[in-house]
Amino acid sequence: MARAAAEQLRLAEVVQSWLGRPVLVLGDAMLDEWRFADSDRLCREAPAPVLTLRRRISAAGGAANTAVNIAALGGRSVLVAPVGADVAGDELHDCLDRAGVWDRTVSQPGRHTPVKRRMLAGDQILLREDSGDPDDPLSDEGVHQLLTALDCATRELQAAAGGEAPTLVVCDYGLGALPTRVRTWLVAHRDRYATVALDAHDLVDWRGLAPTVVTPSFAEATRLLARAGGDAGDRGAGELQLEHPEVDSNEGPSELTVGTSPVGTGSRRTEGPTGEPTPGEGRVAMTHDGLSVTGTGVTVNTDVGAGVDRAVLAESRLAELRAHTGAAVVAVTLDTEGAVVGGADGQPSRSHSTPVPASHTVGAGDAYLAAMTLALAAEAPLSTAAQLAQLAATSTVSGTGTCVCRREDLLTALGQPALDSAGRQVLVGTEGLDAVVAEHRRAGRSVVFTNGCFDVLHRGHVRYLEQAKALGDLLVVAVNSDGSVRRLKGPDRPVNPVEDRTALLAALSCVDHVVVFEEDSPTALIEAIRPDVYVKGGDYPPELVPEAPLVQRLGGQVRTLGYVPDRSTSAIIDRIRAYGQEGSPEVGAGGPPTPPDPDADRVLDADRALGVTLSDPTDDMTGSTAPPMTGQAP
Repeated sequence: MARAAAEQLRLAEVVQSWLGRPVLVLGDAMLDEWRFADSDRLCREAPAPVLTLRRRISAAGGAANTAVNIAALGGRSVLVAPVGADVAGDELHDCLDRAGVWDRTVSQPGRHTPVKRRMLAGDQILLREDSGDPDDPLSDEGVHQLLTALDCATRELQAAAGGEAPTLVVCDYGLGALPTRVRTWLVAHRDRYATVALDAHDLVDWRGLAPTVVTPSFAEATRLLARAGGDAGDRGAGELQLEHPEVDSNEGPSELTVGTSPVGTGSRRTEGPTGEPTPGEGRVAMTHDGLSVTGTGVTVNTDVGAGVDRAVLAESRLAELRAHTGAAVVAVTLDTEGAVVGGADGQPSRSHSTPVPASHTVGAGDAYLAAMTLALAAEAPLSTAAQLAQLAATSTVSGTGTCVCRREDLLTALGQPALDSAGRQVLVGTEGLDAVVAEHRRAGRSVVFTNGCFDVLHRGHVRYLEQAKALGDLLVVAVNSDGSVRRLKGPDRPVNPVEDRTALLAALSCVDHVVVFEEDSPTALIEAIRPDVYVKGGDYPPELVPEAPLVQRLGGQVRTLGYVPDRSTSAIIDRIRAYGQEGSPEVGAGGPPTPPDPDADRVLDADRALGVTLSDPTDDMTGSTAPPMTGQAP
């Protein structure tokens, strides 16, 4: 459990590290419109439901939703995209303003803002109406305005970030926002961007961009491999082979279905449910142990190809996808089945998702792209970026509507929800503590440090921590891990796991940062952060604190604080145990509690023999190897 908590802290530190990172989003922006209706009867004219509209909401979609997700996750987000001078465009501007996205969109009179309107009854999408003609190209003047906005936004972001090269996200969904002149400009100016992420329905035209990461769906990856070609006769008999007829290369579906398809010929032909291609989407046939792939998904011969799935197929072609796209990282998204990610090391990683209704997944890919981009821009390891991207996508699909993952959602999913008033993370890892303290010191703040088990948080703890905070500007509390507590206090402690103990401490207004340490002594942490004041609980002289020589050698001072009488974790545990014996008062019974059974004294004596005593009302403010003394926290 401690290892899992440490891993969650490590991931949370990456989320912390990308705060304020500059990201420019370019591409096809659209408006998502959701209309929620009730239906309790069919109309007389046709077997169709009669709908009563109850509410309507609008949200940013496409590239605009990617920009919203980047802002919500804590990045500094700028959107450059053509937007129509129409009502839908006005609503899109409002969505961007509410999300805190820097709106650098370019108004295009005479061109409609793309809109996807969904009508729902209950949780079911009944129909979707799309408007905005993808065949309506930008005018020459419109392209010029878009390139000017792109250049200015790049300079603006770089200046705001103190000269740091911004990150670029390109969202090409075939709606006309990225004509040849724009793609050529991006290739020519690739060096102006540190990290480049690409999400495109058709990846063939983008290889010259040399993106850092591409995030194709399974259908998009299949289409790219088919168009990239390769004669089937040139491949070994054991390799997956592609055959692709000449078809229109326009946008294909992103949603995939899984089933079985007719395989073989004549009497060997096996019938089964089939995912049907979308009109205009060519069929891509792959042959390998009965495996057949279409533009809408993978279909498996249940007799011959059992066990072969899209993840296996994607993993086998990651190297080819990297070669064809020129990308350092390829993340093939598999909708409800998660994603397969591969980089230059050739070691693919797999992430998983939980199936949810289709109405809950709209825009989840935008959240995935945003988190993946921010993590890679923050120089996180690829495995970490893949974990956070999948978590961002998964944590947004709890309800109907366009998915947006907030930074708070991601930290909550990691079990690290506590933020301070400036939006900074309260719970930090030992690796990131140095940077956190250094930031405060640069601001001229003094650092107070204390440590302990804090097993059952009570009034004595709270008063102690409030007094400690009064000794400086910043209070850092180090908490013993579960293993450390067991070594110090015995096998029956801690009562509460470290996740609960740290969460309660992080919720206190007097605590600025909480860190977990595995050792029995906080010596390593003291050396790392060099506190101005080190605080211990007790009524003994500061010079008797074991860590005092180290703190003083580092230039700090040691203070000991008193405690609230008759308040201690041991006393609380003893009372609970006493009341839990046979003959004790019923929990929740009416009237005042009756005295515990006299036999409880024998229970208390046994507890004391195990080392659970009442001698120290602040017995959780420790974690050191100090010898027992009056008032010391054990």
